[in-house]
Amino acid sequence: MTFEEFVSARLGALIRYATVVTWDPYLAEDITQDVLVRAQARWGRIGRLDAPEQYVKRMVLNEFLSWRRRRAAHLMFVPRETLDGMSPHEPDRTGAVDDRDLTRRLIAGLPAKHRAAISLRYYEDLSDEQIAELLGCRTGTVRSYLSRGLAALREALPAEWVRT
Repeated sequence: MTFEEFVSARLGALIRYATVVTWDPYLAEDITQDVLVRAQARWGRIGRLDAPEQYVKRMVLNEFLSWRRRRAAHLMFVPRETLDGMSPHEPDRTGAVDDRDLTRRLIAGLPAKHRAAISLRYYEDLSDEQIAELLGCRTGTVRSYLSRGLAALREALPAEWVRT
């Protein structure tokens, strides 16, 4: 399969994957574009792999995680006292769209590796071992990311959403 055939067939799926991992459609497009530019230069080798799409997805994940590290180095953090003094956001009660938006915003607020682990588990339906391989860590670490990420989401979700 040529690079052009690959992009033609899988571009939409790659952007959706990147959107789930990043929780930002604009960043997802940027990361996907950067990854595809690098993949095109190496397509002779990547195209011969058994699973070139999995390789490119790994490139997307690595690019996101390294982008987060680079970006975090330049962020100016707001003191907790300032955030505590702000009035809480009251969701507009218009139904499922608002619920989905709230969930996305909460997931987007998780640390990058927690978000990636949750996305890979619940969007890509990958096992702990597969996620560990993609993230370059142990399966116990993946379980920790999932547990902590889900705990943070449960804590932040409205009480009526959380099952007891």
